[in-house]
Amino acid sequence: MNIDFESDKPIFVQIAEWLEDAILSNAFEEESQIPSITEISVMCKINPATALKGINMLVDNEIVYKKRGLGMFVKEGAVKKLMKERKNKFYESYIAVLLDEAKKLNLNKEDIMEMIERGYEK
Repeated sequence: MNIDFESDKPIFVQIAEWLEDAILSNAFEEESQIPSITEISVMCKINPATALKGINMLVDNEIVYKKRGLGMFVKEGAVKKLMKERKNKFYESYIAVLLDEAKKLNLNKEDIMEMIERGYEK
């Protein structure tokens, strides 16, 4: 886990996104334990309160949950929920913008698909 201390993105958000990526890649499977706040803070050389804030983002989003006395665990259904959220974010951030620009350029669906296919060939 590499924290970008120069980034405009808050460190706690970077922690939450790193854990989300790890969950999506099955580094942490559903119902498995994630690193503790102490482990994350030591690994990333950050304040434990910052690590806690990142984890709490995932708790609030119902991606992880606490087992009293044992630690934090990935919630069942977390991968499906994260995939849905990421697909929606991808649509809003990229596809909607692409379609808006395509309309301005009078590109039709076939033109766009041709460009996408050309991109895959690279």
